[in-house]
Amino acid sequence: MGDIPRGNRPLSPHLSVYRLPMPAITSIMTRITGQAMMAGLLLVVWWLVAAATGPRAFATADWVLRSWLGALVLLGSMWSLWYHFLAGIRHLFYDARQLLEINEAKGASWFIIIASVVLTLLTLLLFVF
Repeated sequence: MGDIPRGNRPLSPHLSVYRLPMPAITSIMTRITGQAMMAGLLLVVWWLVAAATGPRAFATADWVLRSWLGALVLLGSMWSLWYHFLAGIRHLFYDARQLLEINEAKGASWFIIIASVVLTLLTLLLFVF
C-alpha cells in the first residue's frame, strides 16, 4: 500500500478547501463564549471577595479591574453573555423545529452576531457612559 502514487492530492479536506457553514461557526462560538464568560466571572468574584477582605486587597483587585486588561476582559465577558444568551434563544427555536432550513439558520446566525454587538454597545452606553 505504501507504493501507491498519490500525487499532490490532499488526504482529507482542509480548511482551505472546506469552509464551515455559518451555523456551525456560531455553534462553536457558543461553546467558546460559555467558557469565556468564566474569565469575567472570576474577575468580578475576586473583586467582591477582595472588597470583603479589606482595603488593601480591594485596592489591588480594583486596580486590576479598572486597568485596560480588566476592562477588556469585562467587555469580552459582556459580549460573551449577550452572544450566549441569543444563541440559547436560537437553540430554543431549533428545539421547536424552527429555523432549520439552511437560509434561515444562516440568517439566525448572522442575527446573533450583529445583535450581540449592538446589545453590547447599548449596555456600554446605558451603564458605563
